[in-house]
Amino acid sequence: MRAITRRGFVGAAAAASLCGAPAAIAAGDAPFRLGLTPVFLDNDAAVIAQLRNTFHAAMDQPIELLQRRTYEEVTGLLLEGAIDAAWLCGYPFLQHRKALSLIGVPVWNGRPLYRSYLIAAPGDPATGLADLEGGLHAFSDPDSNSGWLVTASNLARMGRTPDDFFARSIFTYGHRNVVRAVASGLTRSGSVDGYVWDVLSEVDPGLAGRTRVVSRSEWLGFPPFVARADRVAAPAVARFAQALSSMETTPEGRAALRTLHLDGVAPGEVSLFDGIAARMRDVSRL
Repeated sequence: MRAITRRGFVGAAAAASLCGAPAAIAAGDAPFRLGLTPVFLDNDAAVIAQLRNTFHAAMDQPIELLQRRTYEEVTGLLLEGAIDAAWLCGYPFLQHRKALSLIGVPVWNGRPLYRSYLIAAPGDPATGLADLEGGLHAFSDPDSNSGWLVTASNLARMGRTPDDFFARSIFTYGHRNVVRAVASGLTRSGSVDGYVWDVLSEVDPGLAGRTRVVSRSEWLGFPPFVARADRVAAPAVARFAQALSSMETTPEGRAALRTLHLDGVAPGEVSLFDGIAARMRDVSRL
């Protein structure tokens, strides 16, 4: 974790590295490359294995899962054509809306939606964002909706910015790390993906229990699977979209969904992300 300014999940670790990848992916037996970020997947090799098995079985094609530290890095790989698709976030998806197309949105608790949580220590007296002024705060990623944009836009609506509201803020590059920062007392508060926090409360209650939810955002579009717009009709991407939508129908897919605590993946509509677009406009006015 390091202190930086605005720009300055639950499970996966070792993914194959991408060294000198060409700008375009060859057809035939070339692997399908899916980009992931540690914002979702943090040190759980079982998730990586299950996702790889799911897509390999459904697509009959080698699968490579590529992990990078930040959304910016994964988005860059996608825009250059070095990967075929990515599990991204609604915020960078909208930042590059003209260049990217939606191919699937995970369904959690029956809906393709999630929320951002503002968290603090269990004994902290804060009842809302305004009570946390002057403290140390943990964000997840500068391109994360739930881990940065929601809190930044709430502050923008108050005429403030994270830099002048908090005494100091850090980016942890992982929602679980946001929870760790608050639970350990490194920061007073944090902005975290509500899906991740809720799953952590089930699978790691010892960690999540050392934090509490101060406030929750409105429901927003769940972080989507996306591909470059000019390649979304490519056969491999079409097969991947079909594999996503049919995950709950195969043993491998059901196993992966259980581990991720998801119900399935729906085609989704861009309108799911209207709330994120509104928050982007709020931040841009400052």
